[in-house]
Amino acid sequence: TRCKLACHFVETTREALRDTHMDQTITILHAKVAQKSYGNEKRFFCPPPCVYISGQGWRLMQDNLKGKILFACAKSLYISDQDKRKHFRLLLRLFLGGRQEVGSFHSHHIKVISKPSQKRQSMKNADLCISSCSRVALFNRLRSQTVSTRYLSVEGGAFVASARHWTAFTITLVEEQRGAQADFTLTESFVCYGCVVQLVCTETGVALPPMVIRKVNKQHAILDVDEPVSQLHKCAFQFRDSPHCYLCLINDNIIQYQAQCAARDPSRAVLNDGSCWTIIGVESVEFSFNQGLASVQSAVSPFPAVSCLQVNGGGHVAMLEIHGENFSPHVKVWFGNHEAETMFKYALVCVVPDVSAFSEGWRCVRQAITVPLNKQLAYQLNPFETYTFLLLKRHRNLYTCSTVKVTRGATGNRKGTNEEVSGQVSKLSHTCLLLFWPMDVHWRIKQINC
Repeated sequence: TRCKLACHFVETTREALRDTHMDQTITILHAKVAQKSYGNEKRFFCPPPCVYISGQGWRLMQDNLKGKILFACAKSLYISDQDKRKHFRLLLRLFLGGRQEVGSFHSHHIKVISKPSQKRQSMKNADLCISSCSRVALFNRLRSQTVSTRYLSVEGGAFVASARHWTAFTITLVEEQRGAQADFTLTESFVCYGCVVQLVCTETGVALPPMVIRKVNKQHAILDVDEPVSQLHKCAFQFRDSPHCYLCLINDNIIQYQAQCAARDPSRAVLNDGSCWTIIGVESVEFSFNQGLASVQSAVSPFPAVSCLQVNGGGHVAMLEIHGENFSPHVKVWFGNHEAETMFKYALVCVVPDVSAFSEGWRCVRQAITVPLNKQLAYQLNPFETYTFLLLKRHRNLYTCSTVKVTRGATGNRKGTNEEVSGQVSKLSHTCLLLFWPMDVHWRIKQINC
């Protein structure tokens, strides 16, 4: 089940907006930190910032585009010691083939560091720690040579080591118990050495098996360290179900390496070069827009960006408050192909139209639910109805979805009881939004605080 809420900032026709396949998307991937260069050396950003261009709208503008996704990376970017900034942002200026500018797009903020910290991190340096449910990239550098850098990537549903492409992975702490609902548990904390983690490709959903993350020192995995994992630390990944096997690359292939315990120290395991990875937090910023078939009259510079949405009111009178940057009085909010009445002060505020205005055949219904403070879900199920619970689990500005579907029939024909479902839902912690609907109802949103 997938829920998508989109606000299109467009200057085009309603006819073009009806064609959702004409969307144009620009995705910028970049690291959260960058090492400063000193003297004549050049510490190029690693992994290099990447730009992906996707969407059917681009091919409608230019028929000679061959691939479905266009890709480019900037491998020669660095920051010198003359630059005193502690944070900076990348600026992407996009041009069409005829030098016609589409617009300019900013990345998230990047923190400048002098070198990877070897000290135990504390809450004062929380921005340097790797947190659960955040995005990371992994790369391997043979004998510290830049030309030998290989990035962990996913191609064709398989894990590979690539010299050009890198993949963002969601790193999540895995509970030790292996219950049926373990995948619903979201732990919001820092990743520490010795913890069991799982890496999931953010693009394809392909995942590696649960692994224990280990600190690496002089090509040895340290088995008795439990400090937080920090940016640009060298680490190893020990497969949980095969304690002597580590994630390794050989000849651009990803394999399991059989490590041996150190002869003089059983708390250390001897690794090869391919088993030593560098971990770094990464960010992804995505811009989606729809120009329709009209040509770009002027560049959108800088591009509007949404940071959060807030709904005020409800029922027949609801207002949507949109916070972000680069807004102006000329920016309007659209629900599908329906333009909403929009006001601009420090944020965009618009009137939420009836759902039937932009989704044919949809209707809004009201049904009371109760959410106690102990995170137990209390509700009443009508006979012969199917309820779908879509829970959005929040970590910072990242939401992940999980669903629980329950069908209750008449007495003696129950596929799910109140107690069973309450037990399932109570395991879903850190839930900030709850959407549910019976089988014949299209949508319903309820704000809760857990």
